[in-house]
Amino acid sequence: MSKSGPPHEHGEQGSLEEFRKFRERMNAEILGEGNVVINRFFALDARTYEAGALDVKTKELLGLVASLVLRCDDCVTYHLSRCAEERVTRAELFESLSVGLVVGGSIVIPHLRRAVDRWSELERLAR
Repeated sequence: MSKSGPPHEHGEQGSLEEFRKFRERMNAEILGEGNVVINRFFALDARTYEAGALDVKTKELLGLVASLVLRCDDCVTYHLSRCAEERVTRAELFESLSVGLVVGGSIVIPHLRRAVDRWSELERLAR
């Protein structure tokens, strides 16, 4: 894979800032089209992670586990960022990642590596 590709390509994480800027830019473009189905889906996604019977932190950890099992690095990065914002501890993170690994199996290991690398980056930025 070319190093000149966009930071969202699988296998090339790019920086967290690049990820955030790309996500924001593309979400604005997508939502700006005014497609009712897409806009409603994005709204449903946002509402899903609001506090309810489960708190936001728990929901973000659930999203992280699902993203790990589905092997979506962009989704993993997003949920890791949200977990950091929700003050997930390293112990809570690793316990959640262990659930994703058991559910997803050994094919999840490369994504687990990238998730831990990304988490370490978030920890460095928080200092």
